[in-house]
Amino acid sequence: MSAGARRVALKVDCDTFLGTRDGLPNLLRTFDRMRIRASFFFTLGPDRSGRAIFRVFTRAGFLKKMLRSGAASMYPKRTMMYGTLLPAPRIGRRIPGLIRSVGDAGHEVGVHGWDHIRWHDRATRMREDEAEREYGAAHAEFARIFGRRALASAAPGWQAGYATLAVQEHFALDYASNTRLGAPFHPAAGDRRFETLEIPTTLPTWDETYNAEGWGTGSELIARYRAAVQGTEVHSIHTEVEATALLPLFEQQLDAWRADGVGFVTLEEIAREVRAAPGAIPVRRIVPIVLPGRAGTVTGSVPI
Repeated sequence: MSAGARRVALKVDCDTFLGTRDGLPNLLRTFDRMRIRASFFFTLGPDRSGRAIFRVFTRAGFLKKMLRSGAASMYPKRTMMYGTLLPAPRIGRRIPGLIRSVGDAGHEVGVHGWDHIRWHDRATRMREDEAEREYGAAHAEFARIFGRRALASAAPGWQAGYATLAVQEHFALDYASNTRLGAPFHPAAGDRRFETLEIPTTLPTWDETYNAEGWGTGSELIARYRAAVQGTEVHSIHTEVEATALLPLFEQQLDAWRADGVGFVTLEEIAREVRAAPGAIPVRRIVPIVLPGRAGTVTGSVPI
């Protein structure tokens, strides 16, 4: 990758029906105005976001994070009832044209998942046949919408395990982005090394930092993110947050980075650069890690 350059790859996770429907047009306008290409990853199956409430009982710190970030005010009330009090809308079936328009606008597109809630809560415990059903359904829907197979994917909630990585290998992806922290690597789990290149998210996400101690909600937050870009960074954003409720603040963040001379790349560009020197790609073992401001664990990595 380019030595010494300060660059950000914007990884856009589209988790929910209303967030995707309402957030995509905003991001497309913003990115077009700023001439930024980003990498979008779509959840394409049922939106069962209302079932996330049960994490209050299963994930330490979940309620505290929700209260601190003001999540209840960012997410539409209908989103918080889908899959419980309201039927779960099928995202790919409801807005295929809007999803397709992201690729038509020149952005990179890939698979995020089928059922975001199920993957987020079960991925590390899935059997291979269960992971195959979830992953296969998402890839089939992606192909139906875009008329071609997906070349990249990004796991919901940065949740990956042996079974999900084994299933991922069947799809011959250019890369995946399932983990947090560090440089690109080949993942290992159990007694197996996997060939799919892994590109982690490196910067903290807004749901981890917004209104957190030392980060704030406005100029202080932006200042911390300006300082955080030291080389090539991957920044995950969500249509439900940066593209809707906090869009003006996100645009300030982009303007600040551009004023600092930060360039923007896509994840596929990073993958191409990394694969140009295959002998330099390390192998790292995936492990659960805890991050400040996030409830439960996400998938990280350690040296072999």
